[in-house]
Amino acid sequence: MNPRTDSSTGTSAAASVTASAVPAATGAPTGALDEALERLHASGPERLGRLSNHAPMAVEALAAHGLSGEVHRWLELYAPRLEEYPSAIGSITRENWREALGDPRRVADWITYFEEQIADSGQRPWRDVLAEWWPRLLPGIYGGATHPAIRVGHAVRALLSGEETRPRRTELAHGLGYWAARHHPVTGVGLLPSSVGSATAALDSVVPIPGRESGSYPERLGRVAGLPAWAASVTDPDEAHRRLTELVCAATHRYATHGHGEATMLVHAATAPNAVLRTLPALPRALWAPSLHAAWTASAAVTSMYAPDAPVTYTAPGTFAPEEVFERALAHGDEHVIKFTDTALDVVELTGGGDEQALTAALRAIEISEPLT
Repeated sequence: MNPRTDSSTGTSAAASVTASAVPAATGAPTGALDEALERLHASGPERLGRLSNHAPMAVEALAAHGLSGEVHRWLELYAPRLEEYPSAIGSITRENWREALGDPRRVADWITYFEEQIADSGQRPWRDVLAEWWPRLLPGIYGGATHPAIRVGHAVRALLSGEETRPRRTELAHGLGYWAARHHPVTGVGLLPSSVGSATAALDSVVPIPGRESGSYPERLGRVAGLPAWAASVTDPDEAHRRLTELVCAATHRYATHGHGEATMLVHAATAPNAVLRTLPALPRALWAPSLHAAWTASAAVTSMYAPDAPVTYTAPGTFAPEEVFERALAHGDEHVIKFTDTALDVVELTGGGDEQALTAALRAIEISEPLT
């Protein structure tokens, strides 16, 4: 139990959605995940003032793929990167939340706000809170290099695939609070006419930003001037789900040939839209099309910011079963590699179980990324 606060709950649904909206995890999260989340909720969502705390996302991925026995071992390796929970500044209310939106100094205040909204008293079911705040937060999906949205996606999957325990509801509150604090809409980005039909072709048509050889994520984001208007006319929820699935698959496949542009940052071109895809089953269907549009612009922006000069041909070092690839990712240890491989295994399931391209992309990430030491 989180010693800071008494938080979370609720079980009623905000909307009726199809059970096939996202792939099922290969193994439901277990008590090890709850224990790890309780431990992590005493830590802040960032370190060094700008880097995200990836541990909650990575341990959820491990538990979801039946490796709950490895959760605490991996967390011990990552623990030196954890920082203390930040100090609160003041209360956020329904009357003053707009002025605090996007203020990273208020992250503790935001987390407390969402913990109080998703209360054990049953004050508000977590799905209702999510449905209310999702359209408010979606325009700021770029903030924190998309990590807050990704953290929310992992939290939602844990809630949907297992018991709605206190640590999992509290994790959603932390994810939403982090997103609200790092909320960062991008203005001045034009949607360029696009005649391409597939997500693969749309990603290939993204124009790299100037000076992408240097600069921080916020600096590069400020140079994004135009993105292809792929799927901009989609309004039907089912078509939005189909297109979002296509985008996740395309971005995952593309990493095998383009990931060398920036091994860490380019994983987000796939993991950010996949986080949105994972969240769809918990959202009203009316929010599915706006979710697609935000996921596309986030994926395309990351592609524009970190695209390599040219693709390379990559051949996997062998043929491996999905679980073997995930075990390799765990042995490597890097949090981005674990999360990207988690997405790659989703793609394998989304495409019917025989997607060698997705597994190849995960193996590529293992090869070119720095291991956790």
